[in-house]
Amino acid sequence: MKAADVMRTRFATIRPGAPLLDAIHLLLETNQRGLPVVDEVGSLVGIISEGDFLHRRELGVEFPEGFWLEWLLGKDEGQLARERTSGLRVAAVMSRHPVCVDEEASMEEVVKQMDIYEISQVLVLRDKKLVGVLGRTQLLVALEERLRRSR
Repeated sequence: MKAADVMRTRFATIRPGAPLLDAIHLLLETNQRGLPVVDEVGSLVGIISEGDFLHRRELGVEFPEGFWLEWLLGKDEGQLARERTSGLRVAAVMSRHPVCVDEEASMEEVVKQMDIYEISQVLVLRDKKLVGVLGRTQLLVALEERLRRSR
């Protein structure tokens, strides 16, 4: 199997100038682990993932224990975290060098990249254009299908 056989071709993206809170909302709404960041002509310029929110000093706040995204998006407008993040844009927090594989990459190559970079998904390119997202969930679905066929 190749990356193109397993990847998701329907996924949400976001622009680098979008407010950070829009990215958080989109991650929660789509249940994606990360959002490819594309410019106005659709070129891939980065990725913003759950890890980018958890490991960035730019946010300038200490998050409480538990599910901090829900706390951050809560109703209390006066919270320091909400005030600081409301002015930030995706470009300030995104990773500018996302891990990508070619659509012809084998599953072994995909898993190797995930292991090397300790990530849960890779972006899939065709001729340097974003065509898919391939995560651990898609790999598990492919494995399940293969096991069912072998019965």
